[in-house]
Amino acid sequence: MRIIPAIDIIEGKCVRLTKGDYSTKKIYNENPLEVAKSFEGAGIEYLHLVDLDGAKSKHIVNYKILEQIASKTNLKVDFGGGLKSNEDLHIAFNSGASQITGGSIAVKNPEIFETWLSKYGSDKIILGADCKDEKIATSGWQEESDLNIMPFIKSYQEKGIQYVICTDISKDGMLEGPAIELYKKILAQCKDGPQSLKLIASGGISSLDDIDKLEGIGCEGAIVGKAIYEGRIQMKDLEKRLI
Repeated sequence: MRIIPAIDIIEGKCVRLTKGDYSTKKIYNENPLEVAKSFEGAGIEYLHLVDLDGAKSKHIVNYKILEQIASKTNLKVDFGGGLKSNEDLHIAFNSGASQITGGSIAVKNPEIFETWLSKYGSDKIILGADCKDEKIATSGWQEESDLNIMPFIKSYQEKGIQYVICTDISKDGMLEGPAIELYKKILAQCKDGPQSLKLIASGGISSLDDIDKLEGIGCEGAIVGKAIYEGRIQMKDLEKRLI
């Protein structure tokens, strides 16, 4: 299973929020490139980069950070936050993103999201399915929709989506363990779809044991953020696990 560290950006700095609440912002490093290089040095290959300013302002903002990381490391970066237009997408890929994650756009403008999927392919476009009480949330988790997560994922699976990043918002930043039961449910309900689902778990991961549990139920990847920044998961332990 892929281990994918997260870097969340506000005002060019590496931060973490709790449950998506911008008022809980904690700055961990003023230099995201430095953080990305430390991940690469530990043998990490993948990075989840989130433009939180972009998510809030509804257009891409921190693409220069993406450009720096993509040009100065060999990390394969999936980028999300504020991608709302063809121009935003063009900027993201031109700035070096290997994949992009679309969440709010997939809810509010499915037509444009589907054109991205058909134009760039399912290996480049990730569905962001972030939820609270199994209801999809949008706009940097500032808004809740009436969409239930199961039919939402299944409908996009029918349209060709392979990669899905799912965050249970109630778990995010809490370091109390991931939403194992939710992920089991998603994997069970989507196993017979036309595309095999590559589910990437996000939120609540606090230890290597949590990562092992996610691998055990069949998740394709796990996004890890606060546990690394708070020292719950040490870089040297990740390095050993990746050998």
